Amino acid sequence: MPFTDESSASQDKRLGQSPARVCLLIGQLGLGGAEKQLVLLARGLSARGIRTHLLVMFKKGPREEELKGTGVHVVELGFRPRSVGWRAYAVNIRALARLVGFLRKERPQVLQAFLFAAYVIAAPAAVLARVPVLVAGRRSLGYFKEGNRLALAVEAVATRWTDFLVANSTAIADEVRREEGVPAAKISVIRNGMRRSEFEPAEPATVVTSLPVVLCVANLGAHKGHRYLLTACSALRSSGYPCTLVLIGDGPERTRLEQMADSLGIDARFLGARTDVAGFLARADVVVLPSLYEGSSNAVMEAMAAGRPVVATAVGGTPELLEGRGMLVPPADAAGLAAGLQHVLSDRDAADAMGRKAYEWAMANLTDDVMVDCYVNLYRHLLESRPME
Repeated sequence: MPFTDESSASQDKRLGQSPARVCLLIGQLGLGGAEKQLVLLARGLSARGIRTHLLVMFKKGPREEELKGTGVHVVELGFRPRSVGWRAYAVNIRALARLVGFLRKERPQVLQAFLFAAYVIAAPAAVLARVPVLVAGRRSLGYFKEGNRLALAVEAVATRWTDFLVANSTAIADEVRREEGVPAAKISVIRNGMRRSEFEPAEPATVVTSLPVVLCVANLGAHKGHRYLLTACSALRSSGYPCTLVLIGDGPERTRLEQMADSLGIDARFLGARTDVAGFLARADVVVLPSLYEGSSNAVMEAMAAGRPVVATAVGGTPELLEGRGMLVPPADAAGLAAGLQHVLSDRDAADAMGRKAYEWAMANLTDDVMVDCYVNLYRHLLESRPME
């Protein structure tokens, strides 16, 4: 992973000073993983004395609260989603002009965009405003673009105008190189980060049950594979390992999954979207993620930081997190998932050792300080090759 192999002192000497002004661009500030990482990056940049603006395309959101008192300036640009009709086009042209005008006035040395909508808008805006360095974040595998020729064409143009791409897992970086023909020198991996507080012990949440607690933190969408998890829990009960399944997250599959859990007769608690996940991690006997595909999972990282044993499907960037320190099983395989969960639930010593290994590796590699330092070093490197006029 470039920009992280040398000591900080030698990097500072070679790459010079940090950028003075950075703008970060995203669609909105909801509770998703990408938004969490963007907020952590913004806070970290500001704490290092870098003037940081967080530009929100559509509307703000609950994560704005996490930026209060940090020195990060949040700017709402006024874009509208296409779903509101043809009027959105005129509104969005004005919003793009507003973005370009802001960049010309602020004169950031670096503009970094998170997620598809942001990085396809950031490219023309950066060109028009003559921003020295444009960085685009790739944070998921490209399933959502398959067969969408317009999206692929727009992305290809944006990528040509972008100076550098950052993926949060090797699996994503490899896919971008393979599927889009992006040269290896134009993309690197910077893993997600977590606050130090996420590594501190939390008070266990109250879950009234005499059974082992299996926790899954994931939006209730089909690609998260919950239906295989419910079937796996039914198989566990049949084999003498009944459990209480706690599901944190919401989404379009909720009603169907609740009906499925009832028909299987398993103890499944659907808690909806929540922000108090730490207490449930502390209460869990095992954390599970049954995704059919995944980029780099914040839920897995949070479980590792809590020292919990993790059973997850070997998709996307998850093996990079759990290899040798977690239980990996095939996707869309309820029997394999049940076997992995049974192994952890039946051998507490092995489960505890798994959790310790995960915690130690996460503490060394997945803190927000490590992540922000990697970004600052990347910005320095790019600015060194393209200094401001």
